[in-house]
Amino acid sequence: MKQSRIDSFMEAITNVLVGFGINFIANWLILPWYFGIEPDLGSFAILGLIYTLVSIARSYAIRRLFNGRTIWQAIKAVYEKPAR
Repeated sequence: MKQSRIDSFMEAITNVLVGFGINFIANWLILPWYFGIEPDLGSFAILGLIYTLVSIARSYAIRRLFNGRTIWQAIKAVYEKPAR
């Protein structure tokens, strides 16, 4: 069953928002502890926002690619030779 574009977008948004929360907490805990970097929470939020926007675009594009499968079908057709 194919997803609509809006369903793909909503899935991408949900996936990325969960990832943003994990990323924000991980940066807040790991950067000061391991790297000695202690930016303020606003810097963590801006960095997370940039990564989030990139991730939304990536997740949406991958979902649409797999949903349509047109590119994969074309690649598969190149490697599958008809039996003689």
